[in-house]
Amino acid sequence: MGWCEELDQKVREYLPDLKMMCDVPLSRYTSFQIGGPAKRMAFPASGEQLVLLANFAASCGARPLVIGKGSNLLAADEGLDRLVIQTVEGLQKLELGEEPDTIQAESGVSLARLAEFARRQGLTGLEFAHGIPGTLGGAVCMNAGAYGGEMAQVVESAAVLFPEEGVRLLSREELDFGYRHSVLTERPDAVVLHAVLRLSPGDPEAIGACMRELMTKRKASQPLEYPSAGSTFKRPEGHYAAALIDQCGLKGLSVGAAQVSGKHAGFVINRGGASFADVTELIRQVQAAVLEKTGVRLEPEVKILRDGQSGDRPDRSPMARTDRPYR
Repeated sequence: MGWCEELDQKVREYLPDLKMMCDVPLSRYTSFQIGGPAKRMAFPASGEQLVLLANFAASCGARPLVIGKGSNLLAADEGLDRLVIQTVEGLQKLELGEEPDTIQAESGVSLARLAEFARRQGLTGLEFAHGIPGTLGGAVCMNAGAYGGEMAQVVESAAVLFPEEGVRLLSREELDFGYRHSVLTERPDAVVLHAVLRLSPGDPEAIGACMRELMTKRKASQPLEYPSAGSTFKRPEGHYAAALIDQCGLKGLSVGAAQVSGKHAGFVINRGGASFADVTELIRQVQAAVLEKTGVRLEPEVKILRDGQSGDRPDRSPMARTDRPYR
């Protein structure tokens, strides 16, 4: 019996209400609109379901991949022999925290919804996040940011599921935030369940005006009309990736239907029907040209997923303990 059949059996017996589907095209669940079928895709309705599912997956030898809106992912066209767990449909709890000026939200909550909730509560600090097309879970993992703001400035703590250890509550210091980095980027097997954000009192009208201003800037400078994974490359120390790419005359460079945006050189876009191979080859060409002409090595910010390559987990993850309660 393979891991799929073994997992199916456990889900039927212990999680009969869990929504799980077979051979689901990842192109439907990534902002790049690229990617072949995942062997299994699950949509837990709560953190408790997610913890149990991770436990079962580990015992079956599955390789779970937890995603939110798939806004920073490029998945292979041949698909993934993995269990993909999507948080957006179920992990949507959002409320004021126990302490003043705090918000608690589950990992599937979008940053846009989170920022709008903060505005309505008269809390400032999340304006930068309003236009970022991702979820809280992914934003915590990669310390997402824009326009001078980043999650490190507002995250107070996060409840994280670790294989073998169970659920741990990590403080801001323990999360060890850096540029597009946290302790969780070194632990791809870890799963953010929810987080507490500490903000500051503010005027809802002023907060809304700031959010609208930033969205106007985003629409004017970024190719939001095309599928993409946002900024393709991390910012190299002392430089800006988009400026280097533009300097090298690479705007408009295409491979198949993948193209370096003419509007913002930091974006690789899908002009319609681009394949995984189109995008990865274009990324390679951009990296090679920039390195040759400037001496700067660009590192992808987009997470590239293919079996046996970057983004994979070990063949058999340790058992995820559930003796610590999910909160």
